[in-house]
Amino acid sequence: MIGKTISKELKELFRDGRIRLAGIIVLLLLGVAVWISSSQYKLARQHYETARKAERALWENQGEKNPHSAAHYGTYAFKPEYPLGLLDKGIDKYAGTSIYMEAHKRNEAQYSPVADQTGLARFGELTPDFILLFIIPLLIMLMGYNSYTKEKELGTLSLLKSQGVKGWKILFGKWSALFLPVATLTLLLFLIAGGMISGSKEFESFSWASLGLLFLVYLVYYAIFVNIVLLVSRLAKRSGIALVTLLGIWILACLAVPKAAGNFADARYPYPTRQEFNTAVLKDKEEGLDGHNPWSEEAKRLEKETLEQYGVDSLQQLPFNYDALRMQKGEEHQAEVYKKHYGELREQFSDQAATYRNLSVLSPFLPVRFLSMAIARTDYYAHWDFADAAEDYRIATQKFLNDEFAENSGYGDWGYLSDADTWKKLPEFKYRPPALNVILEQQQSALWILAGWWIVTFVFLLNLKNKL
Repeated sequence: MIGKTISKELKELFRDGRIRLAGIIVLLLLGVAVWISSSQYKLARQHYETARKAERALWENQGEKNPHSAAHYGTYAFKPEYPLGLLDKGIDKYAGTSIYMEAHKRNEAQYSPVADQTGLARFGELTPDFILLFIIPLLIMLMGYNSYTKEKELGTLSLLKSQGVKGWKILFGKWSALFLPVATLTLLLFLIAGGMISGSKEFESFSWASLGLLFLVYLVYYAIFVNIVLLVSRLAKRSGIALVTLLGIWILACLAVPKAAGNFADARYPYPTRQEFNTAVLKDKEEGLDGHNPWSEEAKRLEKETLEQYGVDSLQQLPFNYDALRMQKGEEHQAEVYKKHYGELREQFSDQAATYRNLSVLSPFLPVRFLSMAIARTDYYAHWDFADAAEDYRIATQKFLNDEFAENSGYGDWGYLSDADTWKKLPEFKYRPPALNVILEQQQSALWILAGWWIVTFVFLLNLKNKL
């Protein structure tokens, strides 16, 4: 009986011209979205490789130069494209792609892709995640809004009841007939994307495990919407009422609730303005050691401690260039200041994210949105991780240059020039996104909430099976 129900429902779906047309449109949109996203991804990857090699060449070919001049000359850290960004761009189109690393200052990521787009970008982009998150749930509603109401309107429910058909068999058949076409379409998309990614030598960091997990997340998402569709169709008296109700649910779940949750989280834990942030950083900087000011109280204290440590009477007697030591200590103080204030920003972000995740109980869209971006390494956590890695490299670079200056010159020898080959000794900046186990630990609450949506909707659906 279950097989016959599935066969009957599938035949009715594919006989309906509206469903066929909608399915073809969604399939075409997915194909175009994947093609566009793949082209953009490959272009971004090429730009990344070109910029990385060019910047490294500029650094290594500075010629003879004072190490402190090289510190102010600086270099760039470029954010690599993660392969699964092909399916979900997340915040990458809004966040910067490169960070300028220089002495005394931590800079923000700059040159976001959206900044180079025209005003048409305000209308959004056709991306795979847009189709997966918004359009396919809408397609499920269009396919299944009359699953039960048509039986009521045609009077076939009474006929099935008189024949002793079990309610759970009808339910499982209808559920499978809705879920299987969507699952097949999604599987096809993920297999094509996986083949495109794994078949290119540029995508060496690709992981089938991450792709598989992302696929499972979307399957659970669609299963939840299938449950909701069948619930509404079972409870509604007419097909028109069921369709309008489901469209209202889609608007609330995919549009209204995510926007309201974001506004609520931002209002509850607002970020400081850029001016407030910079003012607080500058205040803390001034309260500590300035590597360029040898007359401040902090500088005098460091000078006294250094002379006592080495048992000498003057800075000229030290076995290294004291100016470089003072600048390094100043760098360490400023690095701690930035660490403190960016840590406070991170806490604000964590509070916002926690509030946002807690509101995920209002819509299955939210946990899937979090999980999709996280697995694709295109969320705020991944961006923060890149920014922190760039800052660690900046601090290590300044120490490398100050040590070079201190060990190879004497006190007051500001005319010292490092050899042209010195710059090649600094290791190149390399960044790898967080591992999958780290992602899963960060997104535990989203996983539990998504599982909760799946279980609760199934429980409600199963409780209606005997009412046939």
